[in-house]
Amino acid sequence: MADFYQNGTVTTLHNLGQRDQESLEQELLAFSKKRPLGLILPSLYSELEGNALPEIIDNIAQVPYLSEIVIGLDRADETQYRSALKFFGELPQHHKVLWNDGPRLRALDAKLEALGLAPKEMGKGRNVWYCMGYVLASGKSESVALHDCDILTYDRQLLARLLYPVANPLFNYEFCKGFYARVADGKINGRVSRLLVTPLLKALKKTVGHNEYLEYMDSFLYPLAGEFSFRRDVLNDLRIPSDWGLEIGVLSEMHRNFSSNRLCQVDIAQTYDHKHQDLSLDNANAGLSKMSVDISKALIRKLATQGETFTAETIRTLKATYYRIALDYVETYRNDAVMNGLTLDIHIEEKAVEMFAMNIMTAGQTFLENPMDTPFIPSWNRVVSAMPDVLEQLKTAVELDNEEFSQGSIHGKCA
Repeated sequence: MADFYQNGTVTTLHNLGQRDQESLEQELLAFSKKRPLGLILPSLYSELEGNALPEIIDNIAQVPYLSEIVIGLDRADETQYRSALKFFGELPQHHKVLWNDGPRLRALDAKLEALGLAPKEMGKGRNVWYCMGYVLASGKSESVALHDCDILTYDRQLLARLLYPVANPLFNYEFCKGFYARVADGKINGRVSRLLVTPLLKALKKTVGHNEYLEYMDSFLYPLAGEFSFRRDVLNDLRIPSDWGLEIGVLSEMHRNFSSNRLCQVDIAQTYDHKHQDLSLDNANAGLSKMSVDISKALIRKLATQGETFTAETIRTLKATYYRIALDYVETYRNDAVMNGLTLDIHIEEKAVEMFAMNIMTAGQTFLENPMDTPFIPSWNRVVSAMPDVLEQLKTAVELDNEEFSQGSIHGKCA
């Protein structure tokens, strides 16, 4: 059971163990009458064949308060897209599947690319961006949640708790970030958050001094959680990073666009486990190695936009400061694990810290060599300004795909 301690500048909504799922869902059902609620699911086709997503869909199918579900489907050919329509056709709620690799959405992407407005990289950021565009185009949801499709410990209370802060009309929150303890199978997980982000934020505070943005980021208990919710108006001005810096980038955008009293974080799960990325010690372009570079670049870039100056000497100092703090955290986490009867491999933990320290140097050098790099996908406000009918084109393309390829399917409920 969590305590009720408030940490930092962002409100924390705890799970004090007194609220059952049924009462939460009944309130959300009442809220949805005036504030329709939606859900975004960014998915790879391979996740349809895994263990997590079928269980997630079984849970979501029982949720009574959703007006809309928007599924972004990546890495799927036509046969796989048809299969996906059948798979998601089990959902009784109104839903649409965005075939991101299909000819219609590819054609729209080419139009945006000609204007210099298309996402530059394939991946989750691009998938989420198009899903957000469809939410704006459909106009069916006032508050929307987003979560990953590889959650092995999914319970529909997770969705209820995630949506509640932006669904309750008595609250003024525009954005909510989910958090949880990354503990599963007798181990403490979440290495990138524990061993990179937290000590890096502490090191940046020492290196650049007091900074409101760093205090804000350090207020989040699990900044890399892929679960968040928002009011629909947030989507217009949100610039989505296209790389592994997605979660850090979204938090940074919320800091830029809103006062901290309009933001919160909520405890959404007692246990949480999902697909684990490889540490990738020998491949800087894959797994946790690439993720750590992208996250470090995102933090450095954000601070530079606030007037902080970075030099080669600053980056070296940052790396050394981070390394010492992170090693101290390894000892802290080991003690926490032992106290709770969990296992923690100090050798692997310290190998991760060594890799992250090198990747902070890599991220800093990359920034210094190319300070004009802009990995953000443009906001939908900017895209609409350049192509006024873009949202209508997106909506039409998605609906035509769903109608054409679901024909003849006994489960085709996508209309």
